[in-house]
Amino acid sequence: MQETKEIFCNQCGKKLKVENDILKEDAFEAKKQWGYFSQKDAVLHSFVLCEECYDEMISRFAIPVEITEVTEL
Repeated sequence: MQETKEIFCNQCGKKLKVENDILKEDAFEAKKQWGYFSQKDAVLHSFVLCEECYDEMISRFAIPVEITEVTEL
């Protein structure tokens, strides 16, 4: 029997809804592999933000995110 993976928002700790290993609410997922010229050479960082925490984060940007309407999902 396969165990379902739990996913949490790294900012607020909210448990995101997962059914049959499928995320049932949208979230922002980021991965960054750091390379040369950083203090984090050869380290991979990853995190998940719920939609509310994502909106809060981008509201503090000096330059707004670029938003493009997508017609096909």
